[in-house]
Amino acid sequence: MITIALSKGRLAEQAIDLLEKAGYDVNAAREKSRKLILEDPKSGLRFILAKPADVPTYVEYGAADIGVVGKDTLLEEGRQLYEVIDLGFGRCRMCVAGPKELEGKLDMIPNKRVGTKYPNITRAYFEGVKNESVEIIKLNGSVELAPLIGLSEVIVDIVESGRTLYENGLEVLETVADISARVVVNRVSMRMKSDEIKPMIDRLREQVAIMNAEGREDK
Repeated sequence: MITIALSKGRLAEQAIDLLEKAGYDVNAAREKSRKLILEDPKSGLRFILAKPADVPTYVEYGAADIGVVGKDTLLEEGRQLYEVIDLGFGRCRMCVAGPKELEGKLDMIPNKRVGTKYPNITRAYFEGVKNESVEIIKLNGSVELAPLIGLSEVIVDIVESGRTLYENGLEVLETVADISARVVVNRVSMRMKSDEIKPMIDRLREQVAIMNAEGREDK
């Protein structure tokens, strides 16, 4: 049996739809209940429904063989996994954002304070990419508030449409990374269950290629 960890919500629904298109019986995953583990011995699939931040942990430690999770979570958690497929959905960007007057002037601000839900991504970007030391302020709620009340000069956060930034007088200053849903695999499971996992990866890749082709035709 293959155990698949899914992020609760829209990402899980899209992953289940994709598995179904790839020819897998996912009726167990569509069961309407409060159960956190859904399995079907006939199809050989077990689904674990978890918070996004926990999915890489379950996969790294072997509680799940496969996981579907956003690239933002993978970057933040830094787990030892095989990242095998970019599924293409859930697309957004991890960005540095702040007041418009900081556009083109970000590098001129010394000792910046950065509000974020993603301290590891933020540290890796400023210290590793920009070779700059910053003060990181970990937040859990609406990070857009931080520059508005003087808690930080800028923020690092997920940006989809950018509407929330716009309505609060902020804008994207720099892009840290492109984000989308990814398939990850436990390293031991890739070896021990290769006869089951590799065909699944191939079938999912095929479906992603079809989706991408259809997307190009619609443009």
